[in-house]
Amino acid sequence: MDAPLHGDQDQPQEPGKQVSRKAVLRAAIAAGVAAPIALVGVPALARTKAEDAANGELLELTPDCSDGDAPTIEQTEGPYFKAGSPQRTSLVEPGTVGTPLTVTGYVFGRQCQPLANVLLDFWQADNGGNYDNTTYRFRGHQYTDANGKYTLTTIVPGLYPGRTRHIHMKVQNPGGRILTTQTYFPGEPRNNTDTIYDPRLLMNVRTVGNGKEASFDFVLNVNGTPPTSSTTRPPSSSTTPPTSTTNNPPGGTTWAAGTNYAAGTRVTYSGVNYTCLQGHTAQPGWEPPNVPALWRVG
Repeated sequence: MDAPLHGDQDQPQEPGKQVSRKAVLRAAIAAGVAAPIALVGVPALARTKAEDAANGELLELTPDCSDGDAPTIEQTEGPYFKAGSPQRTSLVEPGTVGTPLTVTGYVFGRQCQPLANVLLDFWQADNGGNYDNTTYRFRGHQYTDANGKYTLTTIVPGLYPGRTRHIHMKVQNPGGRILTTQTYFPGEPRNNTDTIYDPRLLMNVRTVGNGKEASFDFVLNVNGTPPTSSTTRPPSSSTTPPTSTTNNPPGGTTWAAGTNYAAGTRVTYSGVNYTCLQGHTAQPGWEPPNVPALWRVG
């Protein structure tokens, strides 16, 4: 039986409340129009309603991005994280049981700039509240697109003793530190008793047909830069693994940015040996100890 979900929330805008600049950027991206230059530049930042943004209409400019953009808070990793998850946007596999859930959102920097190429590594319990520590069911990593957007297709996670309903993730901007945190579902009875739960990490959730749609935006403690369509993306799971670098004898070669690494390739970095878990082209900021989804020690 599918796990029930309590307290769906469609949260309308409060009368007279100013719409945040992040909401404007989201609306512009969704409408397929360019964000007004005042929204992209610093310090000339603007706020307006989402529908006005889609039409390119601006209201009064404001001197900064005071959207309550404190960085997303950290939370415990818990005992069930497993490095080396596959790169994929959908955690649903044939025979998956549970209430369908699609989570979308953006990753922003402190200036409300959406961040491209951000690594997001997700893991969660199945419909029965169990974590798979043998394979990679309900585990996967992906990267934000050129507009800073991510989409996760999964199911509503089940409950298990001591915890309310939640999803785990690690979020990392290239060259930045890893943010480890969790997101939660509104209206869950156990939100009142779970000592880890924090309302600042609540997703917006609504029912759509037989499934759920949720949204959550992450804010990293970095200075954002405007995304561009020419941003170099990490390889997708369907990309043929690079073959220019092959497996090496123990010790491997020294890790270097710009090198194509195939899964299984061994390198050394700062005197430590690492094995590549996912074929990719190395970039500055993706040094082996910084990206557990791509490298493991040994």
